[in-house]
Amino acid sequence: MDTINPKKLAHVTSVFPNKVKIEVADLTAFKENIDDALGDLKIGSYLEISDDEGCKLIAIIESYQIELKERIITNEDGNKEKEIYNAYILEASPLGTILNNEFTRGGDALTIPPTEVKPASHSDIKIIYENGFKPDEKFLFSTLSQDENIEVPVNGNKFFNKHFAIVGSSGSGKSHAIAKILQNAVNEKKHNYEGLNNSHIIIFDIHNEYQTAFQNANILNIKNIILPYWMLNSEELEELFLDTEANDHNQRNVFKEAITNNKKYCFKGDLSFKEKINYDTPTQFNFHEVLNYAKNRNNEKKDSKTNTIQWKKHDGNIISFEEQNYPVLFSETLEGQGTATGTLNGKLINFINRLESKINDKRLDFLLGEKSQNISFEDAIKQFIGYKTRLSNVTIIDLSGVPFEVLSITVSLISKLLFDYGYFYKKYLDDGADLETPLLLVYEEAHKYVPKDNSAKFRSSRKAIERIAKEGRKYGVTLGIVSQRPSEISETIFSQCNNFIAMRLTNPNDQNYVKKLLPDTLGNLIENLPSLQSGEALLLGESIIMPSLVKIDKCDPDKQPSSNDVNYLEIWKDEWKNVEFDKIIQEWEK
Repeated sequence: MDTINPKKLAHVTSVFPNKVKIEVADLTAFKENIDDALGDLKIGSYLEISDDEGCKLIAIIESYQIELKERIITNEDGNKEKEIYNAYILEASPLGTILNNEFTRGGDALTIPPTEVKPASHSDIKIIYENGFKPDEKFLFSTLSQDENIEVPVNGNKFFNKHFAIVGSSGSGKSHAIAKILQNAVNEKKHNYEGLNNSHIIIFDIHNEYQTAFQNANILNIKNIILPYWMLNSEELEELFLDTEANDHNQRNVFKEAITNNKKYCFKGDLSFKEKINYDTPTQFNFHEVLNYAKNRNNEKKDSKTNTIQWKKHDGNIISFEEQNYPVLFSETLEGQGTATGTLNGKLINFINRLESKINDKRLDFLLGEKSQNISFEDAIKQFIGYKTRLSNVTIIDLSGVPFEVLSITVSLISKLLFDYGYFYKKYLDDGADLETPLLLVYEEAHKYVPKDNSAKFRSSRKAIERIAKEGRKYGVTLGIVSQRPSEISETIFSQCNNFIAMRLTNPNDQNYVKKLLPDTLGNLIENLPSLQSGEALLLGESIIMPSLVKIDKCDPDKQPSSNDVNYLEIWKDEWKNVEFDKIIQEWEK
């Protein structure tokens, strides 16, 4: 029997800027005729469409239909007759062209009409990925889903110096994907030197699952992290200490007045700068003194004759409400003096109770304790980028123990500190040089603290991270956004991402949201997201040679994140367990 010519098995029926239609008459022969074909033919498979100039267009199958058609054939008797057959109509999205073993994105180089269509060969697809980047640009963490013998590199610089997002439903393999990517990053070295490379990665770990993946990481949690509350801006301070829904102007004015003046009172530096200190100036102050000031204002009285607010000191001296007496209002508990009550007398009780409750809450020592008052900007930064207790490439910020009411502020404050570090480092260089310690901030379960809804409780973290999304790249601070609910994340943040790893998504809202963010040329390929296996992903963006369905490499067995689901049925089959409730309560009360 003669060898079947693939040209006769398939032909292009129409060409559009972002789509090619191909009719295949004999699908079995079309698939099997090519010895070097890249795997089975299915949605996501690659096709080669050639012309007479030696140019090959690589297209990816995004859908197919089966149509009943008829054709004229010559039967065994030599007579012509009609035959009904199944025609397979493939719709494919053009990705790029191969000419002289070089791959170029886009399909403009193909001449009309195309002369041949066949399944893409293993060798051609391998050439695309092997020749796509220079050796020192390549960064690897995945293989082609159709053939795991083909490595799919990304341009490492373009992947990390631009923001990226990893999205996928629970169980799709997001945690393993981010762990593997970061593990490979901290192991990359330009030369065979000993010790750490110069990577600086900060993971905001909301479920405490990455410590097992990064066993040499710098671990920060509420027991050892120290955050400088004096770097909170006015909006964050009010969010934390004021009942914003009550809209009490007396509380807000006293709070602003107390903090601004206490910052001046505590400041020991240049007098000319002291006069410029305001509510938002990031300089140290003392919350206990602010509380004392509020208590004194709450018991203020007036001299009805002079209409002057006055207090009696411990030594019997009378002082009035004047700037030179602020130190006394901060440091002593005074007795209101006068025949009439002051304007604020008795009106700050709720505010004082709230302030006192927060300051004395042991759970918030990491944010409002004595160490938080005295920590310097330098020491605060060092703990996050691996220079404080020991040198480390990865810092894991365990947010699992952070009280929910301060989660947004905690994330906001750390994010601002790291952005400011990059900003002032770049300013210090002052000669256009690259930042020597570029940072990657990875936000796990990002929808929990940068949602797109405008609620006040997430305003701080959303504003801080949105600022990094818009400006961070200029100062060597980039984002890794990880989420199982992309439709709930701030659109400002997602719109700034240049690289995407889209894993299995089952929620229609999340699928549609991701589809809007991705290029139209991918068409129906996005609709494969619900059917991806665990660990499979659609990889696309500026860092990848062409959009690809990939399999993320697995972590070493002893370096996996602790994100496995609880095996309920297996555990339920065991005999009854005695719970040590006293130890659980002790841990709860720490």
